[in-house]
Amino acid sequence: MSEDNKTEAPQEAPQEKAEAKPSRKRMGRKGPITLGVVAAVVVVAAIGLFVWHEQPSFCSAICHTPMDPYLPTYEAEPGQPAVDKWGNAIPDASAMMAATHRVEDADCMDCHVPTLGEQVSEGISWVSGNYEVYDTASYKGVMMERNLADLTEARGIANEEFCLRSGCHDMTREELEASTADLAFNPHSTKHGTPDCGTCHKAHRQSVMYCTKCHDGAAANMPEGWLTFQEAEALEAA
Repeated sequence: MSEDNKTEAPQEAPQEKAEAKPSRKRMGRKGPITLGVVAAVVVVAAIGLFVWHEQPSFCSAICHTPMDPYLPTYEAEPGQPAVDKWGNAIPDASAMMAATHRVEDADCMDCHVPTLGEQVSEGISWVSGNYEVYDTASYKGVMMERNLADLTEARGIANEEFCLRSGCHDMTREELEASTADLAFNPHSTKHGTPDCGTCHKAHRQSVMYCTKCHDGAAANMPEGWLTFQEAEALEAA
């Protein structure tokens, strides 16, 4: 066979080099780091949510649409004019415990501690739009006022202990009575029984001088911005 008739055998095309895959060793190093970053993000987010959960902005934005009127009462400046939860103008925000407690760094959860059952019930009410409101037009859209019995249910304490406890007003009933003994009418005297603190002290509306149910308001040394018993009765009936 001549040289001209010789054919070269076809050469095989060079195989493309396989892409390098990360080794198990390299992947093993990245796995814990990734998990650690994810865990850190989750922890930070959980802490942030927990802190926000205790702020009025959370209650107003997430849970309780009818609680919107309560936020201004919390943010009001003591000594300045404000509005109560019903939108009524009041001369001094100091008459609302929500405002005075805010400046002492108190938040919603210092007073409002719902039970698990209450939280579930409130969640269902929020989703369904079935809020508990007053029937009268002036109170429409505002959740019903909670008394001390409602606020102490989750804590499992007596009504009197709600305010007179460590972290709040850490004193006995006798010490409380003695602290205002120099007033013309001692509002904390037990001579006429022991009414709850909430009988006079209101959180989201003007506080009431209960002594004026019987005594003249001018002689009762009423705090600035407070209502007489008769004024409070008329306001609630309006």
